[in-house]
Amino acid sequence: MDPRGAADPREAALHRAYDHAVHWLASLSERRIPARASVEEVVRALGTELPDGPSPPEDVIELLATACEPGLTGFPSGRFYGFVIGGTEPAALAADWLVSAWDQNSVLRLISPAHTAVEDIAEGWLLDLLGLPPGSAVGFTTGATMANFTCLAAARDTVLRRAGWNTARDGLSGGPAVRVLAGECRHMTIDLALRYLGLGAPRPVATDSQGRIIPAALLDALAAGTDEGARSEPPTIVALQAGEIHTGAFDPFEETVEAARAAGAWVHIDGAFGLWAAASPEYARLTAGCARADSWATDAHKTLNVPYDCGLAVVRDAPALRAAMGQRGDYLIQHERGDPFDKVPELSRRGRAFTVWAVLRSLGRSGVAALVERLCHHASVFAHGIAAIEGARVLNDVVFTQVCADFGDDARTDRVLDRLLADGTVWISGSTWNGRRVMRISVCNWSTTDDDVARALDAIRRAAAAAP
Repeated sequence: MDPRGAADPREAALHRAYDHAVHWLASLSERRIPARASVEEVVRALGTELPDGPSPPEDVIELLATACEPGLTGFPSGRFYGFVIGGTEPAALAADWLVSAWDQNSVLRLISPAHTAVEDIAEGWLLDLLGLPPGSAVGFTTGATMANFTCLAAARDTVLRRAGWNTARDGLSGGPAVRVLAGECRHMTIDLALRYLGLGAPRPVATDSQGRIIPAALLDALAAGTDEGARSEPPTIVALQAGEIHTGAFDPFEETVEAARAAGAWVHIDGAFGLWAAASPEYARLTAGCARADSWATDAHKTLNVPYDCGLAVVRDAPALRAAMGQRGDYLIQHERGDPFDKVPELSRRGRAFTVWAVLRSLGRSGVAALVERLCHHASVFAHGIAAIEGARVLNDVVFTQVCADFGDDARTDRVLDRLLADGTVWISGSTWNGRRVMRISVCNWSTTDDDVARALDAIRRAAAAAP
């Protein structure tokens, strides 16, 4: 029996997990960000022999927590800037615990009315906050990768249907070729989603020094017709971007969306972290024209800071999304209004809408705007602080939450990055941008404070001084 008198093995295990979770969260303000233990060390601590018999659940949790803790990276810390990943807002964290305890399969409207109600409400709130067309469908996917996949599936089927081809019945073989245009600096998940969908690599469109599509180049690409030089317009998808991964730059939507729609193309916007700019009166200008697109993908785990496993696929034409993703089964109790699983590429899934609703209800409209603006402010402070370091150079126009810098030549930049990770105060990783090795800072965590940024800048200065 648990010391607190829990007779139910679930309760005892949950108490033990709670204790370790609270300890972990309390450690984030001061712990080193990189993990202290290697994979091999964690394996040894866990043991590799499968037990012959059962173990008390609370003992299993104790072993898991104590063995794994040294191998954990401080991703939820306000001093992690290595990738575009947020932390977890308090209301979302608590809601996620309930999601696991409630154990709802959020597939059918009639089977889990609680989750369906929450998803319906969250869908309306999201469209309102992001300034997207009312009546658009929102699918709650595993992440931004599958959100892009979901939106592009609807796009593929729609542009082919307009060309007289039924993909659901006839597949792709023998049908018209779908032309996909995307910027040279698109995120790799666009290519991945297109590969999954059998469309192959997109035709790259020239971008400027910040990674934004050049409108004139897009116009030329749209006018080019097929490879054979025909002037007819083939089934076309144009993929644009809200937030380039290195610079944070946004494509000029007012010009590009208009040009693409005039050419009869479906316009998709990958806004994994940048789409949330629309929720801030100060930064909504970055998304001007975005709402005229046909679909949008984002990741609630990034700027909105809900737990992992929560992408959002938004499609203006709700029937098109349901046609692409929907499925039927005699054993399913389906609703005439449609069901949550009609909007995503999966059946069994956890109740993702609960955590999104919790964050939106907790922060409110002004709180979401303040979150976006706070992240952008921290990025600006980073940029000014790095620019003042001798030999350092900020390479991008810091318009959102990304900062890209170098420290002279590639070799020195990598030495600074190595010193920084060895220091352990922060996690900031490297990348290659425009042929140069760079330090890439992504500010995405709700819990990042002014002090966190100051400590990070001190660590960068130390690393630069130690890497002449």
